[in-house]
Amino acid sequence: MPSAAKKVPRVLPFDGADCLWEAVLTRDKTKDDKFVFAVVTTGVYCRPSCNARAPKRENVRFHATCAAAEAAGFRACKRCRPNTTSPDQQLAAKIARACRYIETAEAPPTLDDLATAAGLSTFHFHRVFKSVAGITPKAYADAHRHKRIHQTLATTPTVTQALLDSGFNSNSRFYATSSQMLGMTPAEFKAGGANTSITFATGTCSLGVVLVASTPIGVCAVLMGDDRASLQHDLKQRFPKATLQRGDRKFGKLLARAIAKVENPAQADSLPLDVRGTVFQHKVWRALREIPSGTTISYAELAKRIGKPGAVRAVASACGANPVAVVIPCHRVVGKDGALSGYRWGINRKRRLLERERTSPKSNT
Repeated sequence: MPSAAKKVPRVLPFDGADCLWEAVLTRDKTKDDKFVFAVVTTGVYCRPSCNARAPKRENVRFHATCAAAEAAGFRACKRCRPNTTSPDQQLAAKIARACRYIETAEAPPTLDDLATAAGLSTFHFHRVFKSVAGITPKAYADAHRHKRIHQTLATTPTVTQALLDSGFNSNSRFYATSSQMLGMTPAEFKAGGANTSITFATGTCSLGVVLVASTPIGVCAVLMGDDRASLQHDLKQRFPKATLQRGDRKFGKLLARAIAKVENPAQADSLPLDVRGTVFQHKVWRALREIPSGTTISYAELAKRIGKPGAVRAVASACGANPVAVVIPCHRVVGKDGALSGYRWGINRKRRLLERERTSPKSNT
């Protein structure tokens, strides 16, 4: 082994070599683009995920790049080929190109068309796409068209032209799902939601004041604070062009159900929802509702659960954008060290909600 290997400094992207060695032992694919490890006895360097037999720890050297390992006199492993694009990266690139294909096509491409363009079988493409993107190709195409219709309705002279520009080849198909997409009719959305009616009411609970707002579809906001005026202002900011009206006695039953949820987050009562957000936000919010009552997870763990381990900040942002406190339990997400971290409705409320869940009978809400 050339003596130059001992003279090249080891630039480590982590706090210490123990983290790197752990990645090698577990063959962690997520670290393949972070560093390579070289084996003194063989003169070969590999990816962390290389499936060759693990070397002895004392024979291993770590390098930040392939170039650094080669400068130290090591050669690339012929099995894992660390100096080429990894198979996972190649698949990710194919899915990225498929997403661009979907976004630029005049009409949604078929699954067979997408698979053929990617050079994969239909079954394999569908499985890989869902693994990488977190949703199916059809769901991605639908979400993109929904995003496009939101944009084009605001700028196109007619609703019909907006539908054609957004990839809907029939009015009936769009109108069949428009309420789920927009929470209102296309004409109302085009007018900025000016004709949308939102009913709201406020009440008090042990955590302060609670405001509940609902469209005809379902609850669109559950806000908590210290006074009614600030919560009503918050609601107006969220829906600036909607018509807000106070709820009657019948609506009070919905308010009571929401307050009961705040007082006992572990209870099984489920409220009808009409929450609007991006595809990514809805993905995070669905994952939040799957966290068992009385338990917590970190933002990093939540990111892993939705298949986006590198999107911790985006996950935290989606939690902060949650419009329905407690119903979508973003209070069950904590910092990596277990610290309560931020909470839109106040750290003290987060602490008390978690304490209640830990002392209440467990449920899966």
